[in-house]
Order: sequence, then structure tokens, then C-alpha cells
Amino acid sequence: MRNQSVPTSTEGLKDNQLLIMLGGIKDLARLRGFHTVGYDVRNVEDGYVTARCDIEWIGNYESSNNNVCYEDYANASLENTDAFCEKFLETIACNRAFVRCVRNFLNIHIVGADEIDKSGNRSSSNQSAPSPSTASSTPITPSGLLEKTLQEKHGVDSFDSFKEMLRELWKSGKYNNDDVKNWSSFGDISAKEARKLISVISK
Repeated sequence: MRNQSVPTSTEGLKDNQLLIMLGGIKDLARLRGFHTVGYDVRNVEDGYVTARCDIEWIGNYESSNNNVCYEDYANASLENTDAFCEKFLETIACNRAFVRCVRNFLNIHIVGADEIDKSGNRSSSNQSAPSPSTASSTPITPSGLLEKTLQEKHGVDSFDSFKEMLRELWKSGKYNNDDVKNWSSFGDISAKEARKLISVISK
């Protein structure tokens, strides 16, 4: 996508330089162990689909051997998929929801490849020129993904609104970081903290 050569090994790469493929996410789920996986496809509209993934995880010592149910949401639309995927929006939404469900339950902060906005790969013959808002879409960085997650899951459309959410998270004990007072934009948030916040607000 960025016209750069692909590294031959992951050795030495940072988390924000990695993506986990769908097959890798499935392997992680099998290693952890689960009973069932279910999907609920909603908001099926022309060019937009939302899906929920529910996984019943096998109990272990962390859960006192009790099964744990966990769910997460994702969407697929003509604005965040490429020309090929636009024919399979339900499948793409379900795959994305599954990836997020596994990652967030297992506290894995490396992004899944299926979660990435691939609209930049859309063929010009299949879509007219993007609007200004689409052309200036959120960059593929941890802080950009945090901003995107806030918009999609909580309707947070400004950094000021996000700061209000941070205050509530601090009061509830879900997130605390002294560096917050120095943040004036999403770009000020480090990759490590952005991933932590994505995990917190996704639950």
C-alpha cells in the first residue's frame, strides 16, 4: 500500500509495524480454546453492514474454570472496503468482528489485517473520485485506529469529547495515565497507550 518492500522477518519490528492475518487469529483462538462462535448481522443496508461476534471461551484458571462469553462489533461498508470486498460486506463484517473479539479478549494489541480500511485499493473504474472527507481518512496508525474506534463504537467525533471520556474512565478506574494532561490531539498519544485505550473502549 505504501510502495515499500515487505520485511522477510518480523524480528526487530515494532507492534505498529505488524498485522495479524485472519489465519493467525484463528490459530490463536484454537490455542486458547473455545466452545462456540456465533454471529449476528445487523443494519444490513445498501453499502453498509454491522456484525456482532460472540465467542464462548473454554474456562481456565483465569476464570476459575468457568466458560466466558465475549462479544465485539465491526462494520463493513463501501467506504472501508476495496472493490472486490464490496460484494461480500456481510462476510467482511463478520471476519472483522471475529478478529476484534479474539484480539480484545486475549489483550493482543497488534492489529488484525482484516480491520484495516482497504478503501484506498478500490479501482477507479468501480468508484468515482473520493469525496474530501474520504480522501482525508484517518491514517493507519495506532492513534488513527483509536480515533476510528471511538467514532464507530461511541460516536466520539472530537478530541474534546474524547477527553471527557478519559475523565469518566479515570473516575471508574478503567484507565489512568498522568500523561493525559499533555495530550492536545490524537497525534500526541503514543502507540502503546493508543493500543491500551482501544482495548479499554472496545470492552
